[in-house]
Order: sequence, then C-alpha cells, then structure tokens
Amino acid sequence: MPSSSFSRFRSLRIWSTKDYAIAAFIFLLLFSFTFLSPFDSDSDSKFVSRSDLVPLTLLRNIANRTQPLCLDGSAPGYHFQNGFGSGSRNWLIHVEGGGWCNSVSSCSQRALTHLGSSKYMETSIPFTGILSSDPSQNPDFFNWNKVKIRYCDGASFAGHPENEKGSRLFFRGQIIWEAIMDELLSIGMSKAKQALLSGCSAGGLATLIHCDDFRQVLPKEATVKCLADAGFFLDEKDISGNRTMRSFYNDVVQLQGVANSLHKDCIAKMEPSKCLFPSEIGKNIKTPVFLVQPAYDFWQIRNILVPQGSDPRGYWKSCRLNIRNCNANMMNVLDRFRSSLVKTVKEFQQQKEIGTFINSCFIHCQTEMGVTWHSPNSPKINDKTIAESVADWFFDQESVNRIDCPYPCNPTCHNMESTLIG
Repeated sequence: MPSSSFSRFRSLRIWSTKDYAIAAFIFLLLFSFTFLSPFDSDSDSKFVSRSDLVPLTLLRNIANRTQPLCLDGSAPGYHFQNGFGSGSRNWLIHVEGGGWCNSVSSCSQRALTHLGSSKYMETSIPFTGILSSDPSQNPDFFNWNKVKIRYCDGASFAGHPENEKGSRLFFRGQIIWEAIMDELLSIGMSKAKQALLSGCSAGGLATLIHCDDFRQVLPKEATVKCLADAGFFLDEKDISGNRTMRSFYNDVVQLQGVANSLHKDCIAKMEPSKCLFPSEIGKNIKTPVFLVQPAYDFWQIRNILVPQGSDPRGYWKSCRLNIRNCNANMMNVLDRFRSSLVKTVKEFQQQKEIGTFINSCFIHCQTEMGVTWHSPNSPKINDKTIAESVADWFFDQESVNRIDCPYPCNPTCHNMESTLIG
C-alpha cells in the first residue's frame, strides 16, 4: 500500500556502542526530520509566520533550593504562549522528547546539544499541532495557555543531584520539573480550570511519571488529565533474544538516581529499571490518561525490537528504515510486536478513564505536527483524527478506545521513510 506521505530523518548513528545508545539518536520530530508531504496546503508551514514564533524563557535563579540545571549546568527553559477568551484559565503543557543518556560519556555528548544545554536551544519556535493557536488545526485547545517544556536532562525529568558525584554533569531532572511547575503556577496556572499535560516520546514517558504530581499541584476543582504520545515503551526482547531496552533503562536509572522519582510500591517489588516502563507506571497512576501510540512505532522498532548489534548480517537493514521493505517473515515479527503492544495497553486500561488511539502507522510522535494531529489528511480511526479523539475523551463526550487493524489496513497513515544508515 502506498503511504500518504514520507519523512526523511537527519540524525546521528545510534546504538553503535552501549555508551552512545539511545542518547545519540536525537529523535525530535519537529527538528530532526523534514516532512515530505504531497499535501503542501496542509503542511505546518502554512500556519507559521514570524509572529507565530514563541520565545524561549529561561528559568530564573531560585533562592533557597537546589538550582535546576541542564546537563551542562545551563538554565533550563520553556516556551509560553498566553491563552485568551474562553481558554484564558485553561493550560496545556507539552513536554519535549529526545531519548535518554545512560553513561557519563553519552550524557557528556548530549550536553553539547539542545537536549542537554539551553545554550543550543532555539530562541524561538513555532507552536504547531496540539500547541497551535489556529482553530482549524487545533479546534479544542487553540486558545488555551500553552507551554512547551524543553528537555535537557536526559532522564525524562526524573534524575536526582545526589548522583552527580563530581562528574561535571548535572542530574537534576526532577528539580527542573518542580521548578518549572512552580514558575507556571506563579504566572497563572494555580488558577487553572482545565489542564492537560502531554508529551512526546521521552516526554511522553515524563508525562506518565509526573502525571499524578501534576494533578496534585493544581486546584482540586480543576479538570486535569494527561496524554502520552509515543511514550508507551515496551519491555520486549529484541530479535536476538536480549532485553536491550531493560538493560539500557537500568543504566539510566543507576546513573541519574531515577528510582527516587518512581512509585515506591513498584520499587519495593522489582528492580527499578522495570518500574520505568509504562506498563508498570500505569498500575499506580490515578489521573486519567490518554495514549496516542503507533502500533508500528518507528523508534521502538529501531531501538527495542531491532537495535544495532541484534542484526549483524544486516538482514533487517531495509525493513527497520522503511516498513514497505519488510518481507512476510519480518511483518510477522512486527505484527507480534504490535500484538504485544495491544495486549499491554489493554492491561493498562484496567484502570478507569484510560483513552487510546493506536493506529497502524510506521511513525513516532504524532501530536506535534498539524498534518498528523488534525488536518484533512490526518490519520484517522473510525473517521476520527487524533485531535478529535483526544477531545472526545478530555471533555467526556464519549469513551475512546480506538485501536486500528494491522498494517497496511489504514490508508490515512503517514508512514516514515528514513535515510539513516544501519
């Protein structure tokens, strides 16, 4: 089946060594690939002008507390756009993604990029997709107060400074999170009537980690929910039989003291690295959650199912870059991975008020781009876009549990084609 559009990635080679691992794969949809769409009239650029760019705000020095710092010691930042009209007391917080670092070496490399230092962050960025102020692109949240939290700690805002140990790196993700929440509360979020915490990829994982904390800092009478986009990472064996992702998470947890940010009940029962997977995090979340997840997650296929090193003969090389190149045997493996995702999500859904939009697309994050969030050419399930599905769930218009049939059943999918080597 021909896909409706393709994307080409610009990124560093990943998984070439254990140290570099996922950290070197700087996967940010808005900044790491060019979206090549035949629907030019609906591309995000249509909505972006100089006046639409949202400036970067760096955190002020905070007295009487440990300073929130990026990996390199620079100040963390966020982009804020005021709400207006009926949305003036509503807040949408979106957490940037970008993988993790699991060693001093990989974190040091990350500290030389915008994922570890505000020195390299764009001074202004466009707000598109779920952050857009255009009602045609974002009909339900366009006039809300909107914030994009920049990601510069390498551990989904869950690291702790006691693990710094003179490494010249700052592991302060949890402190960054708390400081940004304090600042947003001080500029109006403390009076929120409705609030949605969302995030993409590692930012989606951060959303799940901090979802209940977010609920706690807001008014009791406020409607507060969370959305994880491509943040439901699986604890699955790769094609060589190894649990590469669990091993990687174990390194992240040990390096940055992440266990201190995970649920105590989980930590008491199993090794902390298992508690970093959403399947375990979800068992303790009390706040309503929505999952936007591609069943053939481009990132997870390349880094969990077929990481570098698991395929020494390069049998999977073309398939892992472009699902159209997968043969029947490979598709069987991918379909089993999809089945595992669906099964795990259904277990996650045993908690009430969980919404889902799981499409059959070969993609990663989908909420940040207007073309995949809400446009005439957006991916749909039951004739509903992601934006419409999220709105149905958030505003309690209906129960939302939309799970697509297997690839290539959905002609509305935006599938990706990568030119990455390996």
